[in-house]
Amino acid sequence: MARERSGRTVAHLVLATRLKTLREAAGMSRGEAANALGAHTATVRRIEQAETSLDEGQVHALLTAYGAGTAEIEAFLGELAAANLPGWWHPWRSVMDPWQLDLMSVESAARIIRVWEPALVPALLRTPSYARAVDSIRRPDLSPADKDRRTELLMERQKRLRQQNTSIWAIMSAAALHTFVGNEDVMVEQRQALRTALARPDVTLQIHPLGGRCHPMTGMPTVSLYRVDVPEIPDHVVREGDLHGSADVSSSLHAVSAYHLLMDHTCVIAPHPNESKDVLT
Repeated sequence: MARERSGRTVAHLVLATRLKTLREAAGMSRGEAANALGAHTATVRRIEQAETSLDEGQVHALLTAYGAGTAEIEAFLGELAAANLPGWWHPWRSVMDPWQLDLMSVESAARIIRVWEPALVPALLRTPSYARAVDSIRRPDLSPADKDRRTELLMERQKRLRQQNTSIWAIMSAAALHTFVGNEDVMVEQRQALRTALARPDVTLQIHPLGGRCHPMTGMPTVSLYRVDVPEIPDHVVREGDLHGSADVSSSLHAVSAYHLLMDHTCVIAPHPNESKDVLT
């Protein structure tokens, strides 16, 4: 029985990418691989893009077709069991947006996450009360229980990023500090949390002032860039859309490079991180 999907894990993505590399090294097209598998070409594409669980029988057939030796096949299959285990986020999958399910494996391997947030405090720096209050306004489609679960998931994500020493480099507009979310207590607590975050070595925060210069990210929605140290996993860019829970996720070199450039220019124009302390006092 196929396991219940929780999105790609890092191990899953690495093995799927390795299968593609082995096929290309063998000089086989996806169509030829599909013929060897007795399946449709789309099946091979989904396997290589980690859009489906890796079935041991299918993997064995593909590796054999690619000319892998017995030892290599056994080693690959040995890693498969771990790859097919659900990700740590599995308990929260019912309240996750579809794009989050696939991206969580990337976040779990990220060395640095850069974020542009135009109007609110970046999610990875939010307090539980602030995050819950944001969902209360922006996600009327969710039940109170689901909103609580999403807040719980966000706190778990923040904890795990600290544990894996992921650097967070956030750029936000000072408009977020003037946008009343929840009640006064929520805002006071969130400001204090940002001041505390500034003292952490893993957090860099730049705040564009109200009335500041126009910059390359002006007018753009929330954008996040994920840099990963695992060779098989490329950098990703996430551009969150206007509709609830929607986002465009891309790992194309063109898109990632373009947003890196925009983000770099925005950081140059933004006040130095040391000045964020003054804004938050």
